[in-house]
Amino acid sequence: MELMPKAVQSRYPAPVAKSNHKPVQLTAGEAALLLDVQGGRRLVRRGQEIISERKPCTALFIINEGVCIRYRVLRDGQRHILNIVLPGDFAGIPSCFFDSALYSVKTLTDAVVSPVPLHHLVKLFDTNPRLAAKLFWSFACEAAIYAEHVIAVGRRPALERIAHFLLELLTRLQAIGLANERSYHLPITQEILSDALGLSIPYVNRVLRQLRDDGLVNIKDHNIIIHDVDALASLADFERAYLNPLSIADLLSADD
Repeated sequence: MELMPKAVQSRYPAPVAKSNHKPVQLTAGEAALLLDVQGGRRLVRRGQEIISERKPCTALFIINEGVCIRYRVLRDGQRHILNIVLPGDFAGIPSCFFDSALYSVKTLTDAVVSPVPLHHLVKLFDTNPRLAAKLFWSFACEAAIYAEHVIAVGRRPALERIAHFLLELLTRLQAIGLANERSYHLPITQEILSDALGLSIPYVNRVLRQLRDDGLVNIKDHNIIIHDVDALASLADFERAYLNPLSIADLLSADD
């Protein structure tokens, strides 16, 4: 779910709307209610875990500011990154529904997070079912992103994987005001791309060099510039449909 805090918005340029991806919209009353169920704001320094695999997880965390990764470390020590967690996203799904966390969540930057105890979230089904429906609607959108990552790692060649991943981040960041039409700032390293896409670091390096030499993408000092979005989307077979869910707000209004 994406709930863009104003403090973060003010530090970045407004997006030029290239995509139709939009956050789940809350009414003023719903936003106030969601604030009420949060357990205050916490500053988490870069490189710290918010959620640890195999440890109890009894709360969700709204990422108000900063960027995190959701990952699992395998028995042989290899890390696989499942997703990049952006401002407005929830961390803790689906781990909070199990006896212990399935994955870890660690900050890539300093972050401000707000815990939401699971029992408060469940109570929303009785006290405010519309807000509960919107929250769980957003969880389904996150599941669609996971599914697309499975397809990318399982079937796409390395060049397409990286191009697709960079375009997905552009689309998601545009939706929350953290990207312009073709560029964004994010601490994405070759190691992160390697762990997220199942590629070796030298292979990632070669692909990024090819994308740069072809005049498509340039990455420097955590600035990702996509020089030709349409050409990169064609190369990656990037379809935005999985980032454009039906509007639950419209469906709820239709019921009225």
